[in-house]
Amino acid sequence: MGTEKRQRQKEGRQARIAAAEAAQRKAATRQRIISFVGLAVVIVALIAAITYFTNKKSDNSTVASTDTSVSSLDTSSSAPASTLASAAGLPCVALADPLPTGAPNVPVVVGPPPTELVKQDLTVGTGAEVTAGDTITVNYIGVACSTGKIFDSSYSRGQPATFSLAQVIPGWTQGIPGMKVGGSRLLGIPSDLAYGSQGAAQGGIAPDEALWFVVDVTAITPATTTTSAAGASTTTSAVAP
Repeated sequence: MGTEKRQRQKEGRQARIAAAEAAQRKAATRQRIISFVGLAVVIVALIAAITYFTNKKSDNSTVASTDTSVSSLDTSSSAPASTLASAAGLPCVALADPLPTGAPNVPVVVGPPPTELVKQDLTVGTGAEVTAGDTITVNYIGVACSTGKIFDSSYSRGQPATFSLAQVIPGWTQGIPGMKVGGSRLLGIPSDLAYGSQGAAQGGIAPDEALWFVVDVTAITPATTTTSAAGASTTTSAVAP
């Protein structure tokens, strides 16, 4: 009987040891699973954070580029495009970029670049007429002659732009007067009436690049000349009806 009792006690101890070892293995497995899940959550969170800040930085860069692109028509803000090869003598090619939403087609005249200002009314407006010195509100799209690339467009920004004709490139100063509100005009501008041999780094416009625009006039603020009491001429602005 003593031998059988000792055998049962031995078997009991072995069973308890085996149960304890099994419990330890189960706990270790559970801990590894918890650690793995926690690590996976941390990795996913890091990836999400990196993606968020990368996209935010990209969006901010796009906004900054968009906010400043409108001033590319302003001759005072142009800068040398020294990193771009000259477009002198290169022919004009057809529009190569997809049009922004709502933008009209730009019927570029394919072939030799214009050597004189081209003005072609696509739609004749019925409103007030633009004169030299006016401030105009327009929708427009600009295309580089030699590449067919859109370098600037109010349609991409989702709102018209306002310019004084006294502050833009000569091709606009000479090409816009005579248009009427509601009208649309194609402009082919030789390089000497655009950005000349310097080009414009801001718009990625190469030196000696001819430009094509379609311009839609939506409103004007005329420059009105009046005579003061002393007889001197003064210029004031009045919003067109």
